Amino acid sequence: MHFCEGDFSPTLFNAIHRFMALKSPFRQIFKFVRWCIYLALISGFIMLTAVVYMWNELDVDLPSLTNAEEYQPKLASRVYSIDGRLIGEFGVERRRIVPKERIPPKLIQALLATEDKKFFDHRGIDFVGILRAVLYKVIGKSSKIGGTSTITQQVAKSLLVSTYGFKEATKRSYTRKLKEAIIATKLERNLSKEEILWIYLNHANLGHGAYGIQAAAENYFRKDVSELNLAEMTLMAGLPQAPSRYSPFINPKVARQRQTTVLKRMLRNGWIEEKEMKEALAQSVEQTVHARDDAFRDTAPYFTEHVRRYLYDTYGEKALYEGGLEVHTTLDLERQKAAEDALVNGVRWTDKRQGYPGPVAVLNDKNNLTKLLDYIEKSWVSGHRSEEGVFEKERDYLAYVTKVHGGSKQYAEIKVGQHEGILPLAGARWARPVDPKKSLSTTRPTKIEKFIHEGDIILVTASTREELKEAAHSSSVAKKIPDGDVSLFALDQVPRVQGALIALNPHNGYVEAMIGGYAFEESEYNRAFQALRQPGSAFKPIVYSAAVALRRLTPATLIDDTPITVRDTDVGKSWKPKNHAGGYLGQVTARDALMNSMNVPAIKTMESVGVKRVVRFANYMGIETNLKEEMGTAIGSSEVTPWELAHVYTTWARGGLRPEAKFIKRIEDRFGNILEESSDSNDMWQPRASRLRAQYRDLLRPPKRVLDARDSHIVHYMLTQVATRGTAARAAGIGQPVAGKTGTTNDSFDTWFAGYTPELVAIVWVGYDTREIPLNYREQGGRTALPIWMDFMKEAHRNQKLKNFKRPGGICDARIDKKTGFRAAEARPDTFMAPFKCGTEPKLETEVVETTNELEAMGAF
Repeated sequence: MHFCEGDFSPTLFNAIHRFMALKSPFRQIFKFVRWCIYLALISGFIMLTAVVYMWNELDVDLPSLTNAEEYQPKLASRVYSIDGRLIGEFGVERRRIVPKERIPPKLIQALLATEDKKFFDHRGIDFVGILRAVLYKVIGKSSKIGGTSTITQQVAKSLLVSTYGFKEATKRSYTRKLKEAIIATKLERNLSKEEILWIYLNHANLGHGAYGIQAAAENYFRKDVSELNLAEMTLMAGLPQAPSRYSPFINPKVARQRQTTVLKRMLRNGWIEEKEMKEALAQSVEQTVHARDDAFRDTAPYFTEHVRRYLYDTYGEKALYEGGLEVHTTLDLERQKAAEDALVNGVRWTDKRQGYPGPVAVLNDKNNLTKLLDYIEKSWVSGHRSEEGVFEKERDYLAYVTKVHGGSKQYAEIKVGQHEGILPLAGARWARPVDPKKSLSTTRPTKIEKFIHEGDIILVTASTREELKEAAHSSSVAKKIPDGDVSLFALDQVPRVQGALIALNPHNGYVEAMIGGYAFEESEYNRAFQALRQPGSAFKPIVYSAAVALRRLTPATLIDDTPITVRDTDVGKSWKPKNHAGGYLGQVTARDALMNSMNVPAIKTMESVGVKRVVRFANYMGIETNLKEEMGTAIGSSEVTPWELAHVYTTWARGGLRPEAKFIKRIEDRFGNILEESSDSNDMWQPRASRLRAQYRDLLRPPKRVLDARDSHIVHYMLTQVATRGTAARAAGIGQPVAGKTGTTNDSFDTWFAGYTPELVAIVWVGYDTREIPLNYREQGGRTALPIWMDFMKEAHRNQKLKNFKRPGGICDARIDKKTGFRAAEARPDTFMAPFKCGTEPKLETEVVETTNELEAMGAF
């Protein structure tokens, strides 16, 4: 075959054309390949178009940051004591933003080694990881879409969680991955690598409620992040991938393996020396981590819960749990601790005086004994017993009674977990049968077999031979304490009796201590604020204060203490009031009537003022609850809260000025802007600018006077007589100037002491939550509430010697005869000194006698 010269073209097109003209199998193959190429190009174009479309559609509402200043993550609100110590946090994510300069470089390297070692090289998206995840999903190798996420992608995911919530943002899907990619791309475009890394370090979930490296440093090591060593940094760096799995608290062995991996990667990258790695691994996980204290539960839970409720009601849920409020309160931690110790000890002993209701449980099936002892060992003993076998003091342990020795021995053998011990009768001398009509002093048990039995599951506390001898209340019982090297215990129980204490600084209104019950974890009911209880005789000073202000009553005013029948017309009932001591004394001075807490004079004083006027006066003084307009209110039959009573007694402590009681000094938002402020101008814990603002507020809004200073001082004087010579004379034992009043209701359902020193007002209530059963008949405010008040006040004023109460102007003293109410010419045992408004002092006895003689001479009689 011959080809003409013009028939052949050297071009590729002609070559292909002639090849296609050949009838050969290669032609069909080439045609198929060509169509595949066309199809791939078209498909790629369609996919690219779809991706661009989806990108634009999904980008509409996606979160993004144009600069690092816009980063405003969820921050827990933090609550501080009066001196700036943390006492509580409220939030969905515990996080503290830490500035770049405080972040240790080695911590950054540790996190990069485990999370994204090419962070500074890529553009924010791991395309290989995404394609691999999609491929595995398509071919069925994996049922989930999961790829290696860069730090930028993790930040993007965090922003998605903040916008759409955890469940939606963490759902595995193509859409979610694309959203992450969009956000990551924008982050890389808008922020520097250092800024993205800074956001990641402050945002990452590091387990146990800690978000960000600062919260984690506090959570795991009780340190500031800048103080961490290499062992601590590498433990923390292993957490982001799986915080629960690698938790040093939950899985210390797994956490150790992860820490080793982090250290090896840092060594491989040349970021640490082998010597440093060995030193870090020389520290065990258990030695390295220290569980963070629960500030809310461990410090002042009733106080912080009260603050939380206020913040929630005032600023809303979002601001409270996500807004990062900085709340500076009035709580004095040392006085709070003193209050807790006093209340807990007082309530425990009051409860024991009521009797022993029985064991926690009884184990009838001994087949379960091994399980029981293992449970006690694990849950009650583990971590609370020294290597020498000594149990922690002042802590309850669950115990099983294995054998009881009666007769001349009088002790029980017990097992506290796997450890044997002895419970002698001397450690249970309070465990009498519950009977409100009998007192402990006459019914102490003498036989342990009467109330402790084999199989009982009981509560015990570790004790010593000396402590048990003191608790025996009998030399014969003390001698029966077994000798030898044995672990000795005393019987205990969870109190059913409750109590509340609230303490205010009268000068600035700061609530410095507050406890709403025996144990917050058992009952969050805040009795200091929420419990409406009958105040008993603690209400009487309000009646006398009304009489001083409205009827010119003085300490020398004579009041009839004689039998009466009271008819409350509004309620339609009659009753005959009696004095607690029984009997009547005839005419008594107002000072003696209040000092000895006499009922009949208080009722007659209320009658002279008027029931409605006394009720209105009480409301004016700070009692906000509805008081019953009946004569029984004079002796405390109407219910009030400890918080209300605190306002009243603080008014007398302030010389008649209304207290502006406050829990919160200042609230700031996350940026430091002041949202509200009520700190005192003399509060040295406050910055100077805050004190200056307080001075300005005081000029614009001076305290309101409720009582004339002289009237207030007269009532205050009578309260000092109660606390030094009357029903609360023991109060003077704290060694400071004191004033106050006891309170006890019928059948001792409620017992009180409300009192103050020149520096502190404190109200204590003790009783049962319900009125199903009263305290025993000898339990009165002076025996239950007053000792708690005294223990608190002694510790609150430790190493202090307070000056006496200030006297207002216009007060003159006079010596009064108790029987006549007139001024006495000389000091005698039946006289007393009392303050009066100048010019209102009673006449001298001699003047009265002379006037009487003149009248008789004139035939007036």
